[in-house]
Amino acid sequence: MIVCQCTGVTDHEIRAAVGWMRASDADTIITPGKIYRALGKRADCGGCMKLFVATMRASEGFAVDADPRAVPAELRGLRRRVTG
Repeated sequence: MIVCQCTGVTDHEIRAAVGWMRASDADTIITPGKIYRALGKRADCGGCMKLFVATMRASEGFAVDADPRAVPAELRGLRRRVTG
């Protein structure tokens, strides 16, 4: 199924990219931008993003933790409030 009409990205390509990224680095944070770059493409209008992200999250091997939206421990608290 074509997920991104603008670039012709399919659900198969998204799942394959997620699998490749997870196989090469089990702790990597997978984002739509990284998937587009892995496929040699760029997002255009963004109309597909809901379906793109849903396909990405449903891919086998996407979630390292039980909650795929969980922020890894080493990245928690990086944003600090800057006061002037």
